Amino acid sequence: MTEIIKLGISSCLLGNNVRYDGGNKLDQYLMDVFGRIVEWVPICPEVEAGLTVPREPMQLVADGPWIRLIIIETKQDRTDAIFRWVEKKLNHLEQEGVRGFILKARSPSCGIRDAEFFSMQGESIGARAGLFAKAVMDFFPDLPAEDEERLRDPAVRQRFFDRISV
Repeated sequence: MTEIIKLGISSCLLGNNVRYDGGNKLDQYLMDVFGRIVEWVPICPEVEAGLTVPREPMQLVADGPWIRLIIIETKQDRTDAIFRWVEKKLNHLEQEGVRGFILKARSPSCGIRDAEFFSMQGESIGARAGLFAKAVMDFFPDLPAEDEERLRDPAVRQRFFDRISV
């Protein structure tokens, strides 16, 4: 009997309508390449933390040494809501035996390395991991975490396969 490999995945990549605009980012490539060998564990930090669909767009904002998740128009801070949820979610994912993560590129929550962040004045000042992605990589330092775009690279995809198959 083949062991089930559980992978956490951004829910929008599975075609669930959870994005800020009420849409999704179904990634058929992931479904075709990984779908037959893994059990997906869908994750949407914003929705699971209690934010609505649709919702106002948010961005990461540098606030001194801290990074905050701020609604662009109203400047409301959603960081604490996400962090309260993250603490519980990471423990749950550990109990479920998740062996890796595929998260949405450039998302302020899920971007692995390319979530744009801004100054308090609204100027783009760089890219980093989104709030949830950073928490995942800190909590699970030995598990692979990639975004859907990088997994199109054959070398990246093979390394990811090798690490989840151990």
